[in-house]
Amino acid sequence: MNCYFLIAGIFCITYYLILVWYSRRLRSTFAVFWLFTGGVHLMIGCMPLPAYMYTILGCACVAAWLFILFVEYKIITAVLKCPDLKADWIIVLGAQVKGTVITDSLRRRLDRAVSYLTEFPEIKVIVSGGQGPGEEIAEADAMAGYLEKQGISADRIYREDRSTSTRENLRFCRQYLDAENGRIGIVTNGFHIYRALLLARQEGYSDPFGLPASSNPVFQLNYLAREFFAVVYIWLKGGRA
Repeated sequence: MNCYFLIAGIFCITYYLILVWYSRRLRSTFAVFWLFTGGVHLMIGCMPLPAYMYTILGCACVAAWLFILFVEYKIITAVLKCPDLKADWIIVLGAQVKGTVITDSLRRRLDRAVSYLTEFPEIKVIVSGGQGPGEEIAEADAMAGYLEKQGISADRIYREDRSTSTRENLRFCRQYLDAENGRIGIVTNGFHIYRALLLARQEGYSDPFGLPASSNPVFQLNYLAREFFAVVYIWLKGGRA
């Protein structure tokens, strides 16, 4: 059992260092989780605990991993189940903007939207996201500007620039569309599809479907870990579906 904790601890801290090196930031999105988790595992692995404690820890780890795998199965398979449909509207969910610059995750969402909007030139799009810390403009404004540069006509783009969370993205977008009767495509990164659709149904969307965008492979494990906690939080609030 000591070996498990030592190996897991080394893995978590190594992954944290990879994230730091890649992002050039000590506290990139959720990265500190890996440092903390790795430190806890190494501490447990080095402690001289009695045999019965390792038995208890072993059972707890098995139960925890089974639950983690169940939640991650939900998150991952949601992407695989996304149908290829024609929407009445599509919504592009916002993500961080650095000053006025589109970040990688958001660019991937917008590129997926451009591909879809090019295929269906009659469909309109809502770009959704307010202005947060470190952002000089609203995410919706940055997103609209990017789409226009990619050749999407401005008269097809609607801006929702008040929201600060995924739930608010979906709630505030309802002013533009018929959520109860329309078929709504939701554009976001693949790891975020399950949660986005879960929240969309809670917010009264009767027929939402996902349009998954890619995500940076270096951060993929980090994103999946963050989504685990976000999804469990929604479930605990009574939103499981």
